[in-house]
Amino acid sequence: MEITGLNNSLVKETVKLQQKKYRNESGKFLIEGYKSVYEASEYGIKLENVFILSSKLEKYKFLKTNLISTTEAVLKKISTTDSAPEVVAVGVQPENDIESLKSAKKVILLENISDAGNLGTIIRSAVAFNIDSIVLYGDTVDLYNPKCVRSAVGNLWKINIVQLKSLNQLQDIFKDYERIATLPKTETSVMFSDWNPTNKTLVMFGSEADGLSKELIDFSNKNLTIEMNDNVESLNLSVSASIIMYKMK
Repeated sequence: MEITGLNNSLVKETVKLQQKKYRNESGKFLIEGYKSVYEASEYGIKLENVFILSSKLEKYKFLKTNLISTTEAVLKKISTTDSAPEVVAVGVQPENDIESLKSAKKVILLENISDAGNLGTIIRSAVAFNIDSIVLYGDTVDLYNPKCVRSAVGNLWKINIVQLKSLNQLQDIFKDYERIATLPKTETSVMFSDWNPTNKTLVMFGSEADGLSKELIDFSNKNLTIEMNDNVESLNLSVSASIIMYKMK
């Protein structure tokens, strides 16, 4: 199949996936660039339409789906990057796997995370350090935001990621876990250098601006603080999460 017109109906439908509202309604998302498309295919993500620069079509014959030969102009319109990638695919969002979450031993929770790049970077680190599952809680940025998908660099589908809405769900699933709130230093803090993760650990991270909510602080049974030079007020969220996940490994 070949599409070269910017006003083609399928191109217009695909452009809508740049919006969270349409991603939620359709259950689809954009995957941009060769590495991400290849990894998605290898890990069983269903790909519906794959727009490919016509000169690169042969490179993608391994995909058993609807390959669309197209132009750089079309790819630039449907992608969210500054320069057009050679391929943009439409993927189907995998379903939450709450059952697998219940048997996970190393879990991180992200509450009200607003930066898509931070979320993607944390997902990448979580895969690198063998975290079993990630819980998204509260008003967290859309997992399928194109910036998050790109920042995860093909790792979005390599780890179980579940969105939970209520404290009751957390209490039911994590009642037997060591539940750790990551906080600035307090009188009850356990310092990072002294911390030894248990067999079943949930580590909770709050938003970049506000930290963890009181609800989740009260839900925790341990406070954890990373020691830092006094001249530095705080670490970037993805950096602090990566440091802690490395120790969980």
